[in-house]
Amino acid sequence: MIDAQQRFLQQTGATVPLICGPMYPCSNPELVAAVSKAGGIGVVQPISLTYVHGHEYREGLRLIHRLADERPFGFNALVEKSSRVYEQRMISWVEIALEEGVRFFVTSLGNPRWVVDKVHAVGGVVYHDVVNTRWGEKARDEGVDGLVAVNNRAGGHLGGKDPRTLFDELAPLGLPLVSAGGVGSAPEFAQALALGYAAVQLGTRFIATSECKTGEAYKRAIVVAKERDIVSTERLSGVPVSVINTPYIQRLGTTVGWFWRWMFKGRKTKHWARTWFGVLGLWRLKRDQQRGGTGNNEYWQAGRSVETIDAVLPAGDVVRAFDAAWRATL
Repeated sequence: MIDAQQRFLQQTGATVPLICGPMYPCSNPELVAAVSKAGGIGVVQPISLTYVHGHEYREGLRLIHRLADERPFGFNALVEKSSRVYEQRMISWVEIALEEGVRFFVTSLGNPRWVVDKVHAVGGVVYHDVVNTRWGEKARDEGVDGLVAVNNRAGGHLGGKDPRTLFDELAPLGLPLVSAGGVGSAPEFAQALALGYAAVQLGTRFIATSECKTGEAYKRAIVVAKERDIVSTERLSGVPVSVINTPYIQRLGTTVGWFWRWMFKGRKTKHWARTWFGVLGLWRLKRDQQRGGTGNNEYWQAGRSVETIDAVLPAGDVVRAFDAAWRATL
């Protein structure tokens, strides 16, 4: 177990086996940098960086470097081929990130091979999001260096298996595994690492921090929510997304109709479906930002870790508390 964690730390340059996962729309530069500065590794979500928070892409990366005191941070590449324009933009973003010294990449929603080739050429590492053995094997065969095991307790897009089951299924692949989902407290962090995970990725916990620039209503909702308040809906992206059960979600519903189920099953049509839901999500974000953030007009992605999140804290304090809990077990 310790060997797996040390391998992750060597690969990433972090000193704490902890990732601040890429979040749309919550991954602002100040949050990413604060986690990296404290010894974990923050991960840039490029659409959040540019579209939501308004930074010119390269300058945004340089800002994070400065705020993090040059500590390493990562980049999230969604590698699905939803459109030629999007694909070319992602290639450009990856190349610029490499030029700016980023060496840790997390890929998702597609074949990571082209990212692996570019990143390995300069000595970097690539981890890939997976939810089961099938996708883990595919990612391994494409040359990734590790896997982010997204479990059924995650916020946002989630998997279907609990953390222990997912670890047992993926461990034979021989790659470092990152547990993603359900960790909101320092004891839970240490427990996940004790299962054998090389690191833990957190999202919801870092939304409820002083550096995250999301609305205060969102942070308060996370602090007061309990596990029973988390539901899964397909109506936001076409696939299950874990959210707080606000009045808006209750009106929206949790399932899509037969047409969209058919679209998502097709090899080609699923890309059009994802594009549609992606555009719809951007429109909802802009609309909801203009409506005051009461919870009646917006949706808040969150995982079951809300059960153990009871305060808004500085991100660095979160990292240091989790680090201390982990080291106490060594």
